[in-house]
Amino acid sequence: MTKPVPSPAPEMTPEELAAAVAEFDLNRHTARLLTDEPFFAALSRRINKKASGAIPTAGVRVTDDGHFEMLYNPAFFAKLDDVQRAGVLKHEFYHLVFEHVTGRLPDAGMSKMWNIATDLAINSHLVGELPEQCCMPGEGPFADMEKGKSAEHYFAALKKKQEEQDEQEGDGEGGGSGDPSDQMGDSFDDHSGWGEGQGAAQDIAKERLKESVKKAAEEAQKANSWGSVSSQCRRDIIDRIASKVDWRKVLRYFIKTSQRSNKTRTVKRLNKRYPYIHAGSKVRRQARIAISIDQSGSVDDGMLAAFFSELNKLAELAEFTVIPFDTEVAEEYIHVWKRNEKRKWVRVRYGGTDFNPPTKYVNDHGFDGHIVLTDLMAPKPIPSKCQRMWMTTKRYAERPYFQTNERIIAIDCE
Repeated sequence: MTKPVPSPAPEMTPEELAAAVAEFDLNRHTARLLTDEPFFAALSRRINKKASGAIPTAGVRVTDDGHFEMLYNPAFFAKLDDVQRAGVLKHEFYHLVFEHVTGRLPDAGMSKMWNIATDLAINSHLVGELPEQCCMPGEGPFADMEKGKSAEHYFAALKKKQEEQDEQEGDGEGGGSGDPSDQMGDSFDDHSGWGEGQGAAQDIAKERLKESVKKAAEEAQKANSWGSVSSQCRRDIIDRIASKVDWRKVLRYFIKTSQRSNKTRTVKRLNKRYPYIHAGSKVRRQARIAISIDQSGSVDDGMLAAFFSELNKLAELAEFTVIPFDTEVAEEYIHVWKRNEKRKWVRVRYGGTDFNPPTKYVNDHGFDGHIVLTDLMAPKPIPSKCQRMWMTTKRYAERPYFQTNERIIAIDCE
């Protein structure tokens, strides 16, 4: 028999929502609920949690600016015990870890089946930690399914069941609905926000997710404890963050997240507040990116050539200021790489390495983002006033000369 699922929640009034939050504010309980879960606790700190009466239980989604957000119904959480509350939190975070929110969505008409399949994959790792209405492999309508399989595996199994049922109905042997998921209930949580972020927002979200999962895994390894994360999930997570980085996408992500708005007046646009009196405004999003290139003798020509080759493509997105350096900035060679401009790589220095001169130059000139191509063979530099990211080869990324919380990306040019 199918277990009941929560019916859609009626929209709460502001007063009702405030009362529900007063009864249970998830943000005040998350740290306590995840005390013994270093990995999930670290991931939780990177996800905004927002009370909402628009959903019956909980759900994760991508916002328009490429961030992740967990919506939760405080009235639903108030009825759960602490084990179930932690279980629901981990359930939502697993959706992020397994990239269900940012991955490819199924064809039209298959969303319900895919939702159930993703829940089956996750709930296999949360036995005894979830509310009763949650679907579970090996139980109820899913009694013939093994635990510990992927969402794709369960989706294929559900689809096969549907095809078999359709075939039986075609032969006049059954009288079902034609969709086995109709007899299996619904996903207990809300998946309606999946795939909402489009284009740049979706790309940014994917990169942010990879970085968040990587940092959470590093914290778990540092604590020498992954909590309840199974060895199977642990291997899957490590494989995901250890996979080859597409640094082309990373660079595009870095540029997009460093953008700022520049508003200018123009008579070509109507002023909505004072039409025909004041000029309208035009908003242009732009980013001032500095790219410091380590020209010391230990940085090989292959790395420089690969980096410059990709910058030719990235010039389609934004304008860069290129800053060659070794132990000092080669100011006579600093140049602005114009948008859509093509350039060839060139070496202008062969000395040692000091990251302070280019960092000071970037700090003094008000850039929005700083990318440093280097072999990382120098002491840790002074703090940067803007976002800073390091790019090197895999060999150097594995053994950096200094420790940093800033992002280090290994490029494939060896």
